[in-house]
Amino acid sequence: MNKLSVVIITFNEEKNIERCLLSVKDIADEIIVVDSLSTDSTKSICQKYNVRFTEQPFLGYIEQKNFAASLAIFDLVLSLDADEALDETLANSIADVKINWDKDGYFMNRVTNYCGKWIRHGAWYPDKKLRLWNRTKGTWAGVNIHEWYQMTPGSTTGHLEGDILHFSYESIEAHVAQFNKFTSLSAIEMNKSGIKASMSKIYLNPLVNFFKGFFLRLGFLDGYYGTMICFFNAFATYTKYLKLRQLNKGLRI
Repeated sequence: MNKLSVVIITFNEEKNIERCLLSVKDIADEIIVVDSLSTDSTKSICQKYNVRFTEQPFLGYIEQKNFAASLAIFDLVLSLDADEALDETLANSIADVKINWDKDGYFMNRVTNYCGKWIRHGAWYPDKKLRLWNRTKGTWAGVNIHEWYQMTPGSTTGHLEGDILHFSYESIEAHVAQFNKFTSLSAIEMNKSGIKASMSKIYLNPLVNFFKGFFLRLGFLDGYYGTMICFFNAFATYTKYLKLRQLNKGLRI
């Protein structure tokens, strides 16, 4: 059987980390937590489990995840965020593929819990993620907050049954707070890349975003919260481009 390293990055995740650890403890041959100097009880919770706990000031999402993967003893790596956990079906799928590993990496779907409701339509599902891979076959890449694991050319991938359970926002207030942070980070990264915020992008892209999520991907089937997410996603697109336009002009956001 192949050996598996599970790697998790954390910062003040006392509400989530135990659930994450419990979901992987039966399939992991080692668990690595790289913590960005948490001030809550994240460390003490991790110490209750067989975890290799490393403290590292935050380097950026891409850099922190690559650093965490570099600490793994085994080449087969499962990468999770602290607010994620494996459902039983996915845990069993990973256990099976440890015995019959025949791809370089594996995708899996992620389902998000929003204010207590599982969101199974719209832009948020199926939120396909490449999270299980041979670390010699790729690296984290992209731009921060929009990072992905980039496999080397010629690598093979498969798809596993089951879902990553993503416990995202417990309240609207939490969503709004992160919304403001992430739209700013996105605008900054886009400005660095030389992307310009035209008026058509500011006004048309949010409408297209809403139409895709609500109608084409059936976001309305998730009811009140599904509709709210479609509106939030569209408004986030609008806000991101407004902030980008400010940065394009050399102004503060």
